[in-house]
Amino acid sequence: MATRARDGLQQAYPVLTTGPTPDFIKNGLEIYLRMESTINIENVVASTKLAEEFDLYKIEVELEGAVYNKKKFPGLVYRVKAPKAAFLIFTTGKVVCTGAKNVEDVRTGITNLAKTLKSIGFEKINLEPEIHVQNIVASADLKTRLNLNAVALGLGPENIEYEPEQFPGLVYRIKQPRVVVLIFSTGKLVITGGKSPEECEEGVQIVRTQLKNMGLL
Repeated sequence: MATRARDGLQQAYPVLTTGPTPDFIKNGLEIYLRMESTINIENVVASTKLAEEFDLYKIEVELEGAVYNKKKFPGLVYRVKAPKAAFLIFTTGKVVCTGAKNVEDVRTGITNLAKTLKSIGFEKINLEPEIHVQNIVASADLKTRLNLNAVALGLGPENIEYEPEQFPGLVYRIKQPRVVVLIFSTGKLVITGGKSPEECEEGVQIVRTQLKNMGLL
């Protein structure tokens, strides 16, 4: 999304955005990009593989705060504060990171975890693992109340699930990008299933455009 915005600004103001960029243009661009974003990322879930195997009992003993109860859950749970995240570590060497607020924090957290595990005796650790974002949960606010019955009719039954007796929100499944948007009468949105912040942002813009086309925004 930021790249698209930057490209759009270059097309609109080619004289100002080619060659050396004055500081006031750089500052204006940063403000423009921040204004364009309409989502707040609530959670990023990502996975990676740091080793061929782990002794989870050893990790539980060595790392303060690590919890491993095989009877309740097959993985070890380890929480960190900087950046804030929780790791699910499995005997197979796989790790799931959840609770981070952005993708960069995921990368930092996993890198720190790999270094920590190496420091307690796990020598065969991949310090530069491939990280796969599995799901991003984001929120947005349209800042207006919505008639969900009208929204359901406008979006069509083939694309939505709306049973107010069971759940107060309308579930809207978008095919491209492949995200699910929960729409509430308060105008609040929850976006899930995205693999990047840009996909979540695009999901919000699709909802906004369709609601405008229906005269509901």
